[in-house]
Amino acid sequence: MTNFSDVRIFFCTTPTRMNYSFDHLMGQAEAIFNQDPLSGHLFLFLNRSRDRVKILFWDRDGFCIFYKRLEAGTFQLPEFESDQQGIELTYSQLTNLLGGLDLKSGRRRRRYRRVR
Repeated sequence: MTNFSDVRIFFCTTPTRMNYSFDHLMGQAEAIFNQDPLSGHLFLFLNRSRDRVKILFWDRDGFCIFYKRLEAGTFQLPEFESDQQGIELTYSQLTNLLGGLDLKSGRRRRRYRRVR
């Protein structure tokens, strides 16, 4: 079982094509973050329009990709220096980003809501 207190979260600040799969994302993790993809850390990649995210991670015996496509709205980019290709996020930044919260104000961003 993964010890989540040891998991680091790396976010690629440059847009990534969503047709990239395991091998290319592993290469990105090594090149951008200088990290071993087998470390068990999370590596996040957004597309140019910021409505899709892929998260690559190693799960003891194989790679997994979590892929989320928003039906409305976009993911908000965290603050970073313009020359940075990748940054490290905290767990709360990750949950806010995936949950649709504004990373500065904490308010809910526009997202799809199913009408019943």
